Amino acid sequence: MNVLLSTTYFGPVQWYQKLCRADRVWIEACESFQKQTYRNRCVIATTQGCQTLTVPVERFSPLTSHLSPQIRDIRISDHGNWRHLHWNALQSAYGESPFFEYYEDDLRPFFERRWTFLLDFNEEIRQKMCELLDIRPNVGYTQDYARTTEDDDFRNAIQPKHPAADATFQPRPYYQVYSQKHGFLPNLSILDLLMNMGPEGIFYLTT
Repeated sequence: MNVLLSTTYFGPVQWYQKLCRADRVWIEACESFQKQTYRNRCVIATTQGCQTLTVPVERFSPLTSHLSPQIRDIRISDHGNWRHLHWNALQSAYGESPFFEYYEDDLRPFFERRWTFLLDFNEEIRQKMCELLDIRPNVGYTQDYARTTEDDDFRNAIQPKHPAADATFQPRPYYQVYSQKHGFLPNLSILDLLMNMGPEGIFYLTT
């Protein structure tokens, strides 16, 4: 199976399931940037329930505001000290999880170093998540926007609001720190699976 995916910031479990199971993965590098999607946000579980973490991006130039730039050209903004806020949120959410201490040093650099482009940032995150979960996908990047494709297209199907039906993804409960308070929260960021299940997360993605 070949799949076409959008880029993601610590993408959801569903996204990583596609990445894990596909024979070939194409990550869309030429689409227009879309707000309020997993392209620059992730959802984690906290003591208060779900929390969305969003990477701010630079606004489009007024001279080209009628055009939506390609995702590979989107620059990360330093507005609002977001790196510090995201890292604090993760420490608070997963500090008591079984594997936070184990992976803490792998994650911290993403909230200390500065990346210029969102796509580059997301891809380094993906590569680290694949390393930690022992996922070895065959990944390539689109050179043009594919309006029609023979691959399974999940670019706009996997999204926080109004996701498309997906018969190949059925969220199964796994241990979560706050499950006694909130019940099982499905399809959160891959961080949730990693922090709670550790290396066994690969078995969740493959079965």
